[in-house]
Amino acid sequence: MRFNAPRLLKGYGDRPPRPEWTAPNGQRARLVVQFVINYEEGGEHCLLNGDDRSEWLLSEIVGAAPYEGVRHMNMESLYEYGSRVGFWRLHKMFQARQLPCTVFAVARALELNPGVAKAMTDADWEIASHGYRWIDYQHMPEAEEREHIRKAVEIHTRVTGSRPLGIYQGKPSPNTRRLVVEEGGFLYDADSYADEFPYWVHVHDKQHLVVPYTLDANDMRFACAQGFNSGTQFFTYLKDAFDFLYQEDEGRMLSVGLHCRLVARPGRALALARFLDYVRSFSDVWVCRRIDIARYWTEHHPPPTR
Repeated sequence: MRFNAPRLLKGYGDRPPRPEWTAPNGQRARLVVQFVINYEEGGEHCLLNGDDRSEWLLSEIVGAAPYEGVRHMNMESLYEYGSRVGFWRLHKMFQARQLPCTVFAVARALELNPGVAKAMTDADWEIASHGYRWIDYQHMPEAEEREHIRKAVEIHTRVTGSRPLGIYQGKPSPNTRRLVVEEGGFLYDADSYADEFPYWVHVHDKQHLVVPYTLDANDMRFACAQGFNSGTQFFTYLKDAFDFLYQEDEGRMLSVGLHCRLVARPGRALALARFLDYVRSFSDVWVCRRIDIARYWTEHHPPPTR
């Protein structure tokens, strides 16, 4: 069995870095808040994409099972809600508040809805790659995953007008990070939940930046067992996370994960709106895109000399 990388269990320990983030008004930022909108609709499992089964994850059908060899019309329409309604609701909410965000965009999903890609670009959002397809890469042959990463970059560049600088495969394999570095052109990947600061890893004799993501401050928990069952729970969880990091005042990063087909539902969207307004009420917090974090970290916290 081939092991591609060691586990990094030590991290920063009791001596974490103290980044000097700056809020838009010039104040020192006590923390960074980074919103991610996952755009996956059309890139999920579907026979129309050449798959042998339907999608089964992250929808209103909690505990759904894949349909083998046939289309799942209910599942398809639940995903279509995200592209038809949900994206535009989130777009309006963030634009109205002039808040930046990063989109983890599945290349196949962008390809099927270029109007959405244009809206992201016009809003000056970062569009990071979410891979070619929203599928599990754990057991995919290395050569096939390499080709998927290449196709993701090609399609992304063609549809948006520029190549992605960040990538979040989402359901990666042990080969993913190495293949990302091999492909080149990425300033960071987000396939980690291991820290609240960015960190450097050594891959292919290169120093590669990881900007960790989140699965807890994430609306996906509306669609899984023992998750959020109301917008109030979602808001409370996000607010508690924000308040703790603000009081801790160590300059840490709070990532918030959103999905067009989940949090944009009317019964949940109000909770997100309340949290956006709550964050905006603080003058010493930096709300930014992940690429902004990656660029800051590269300049002010460069990789260690080996």
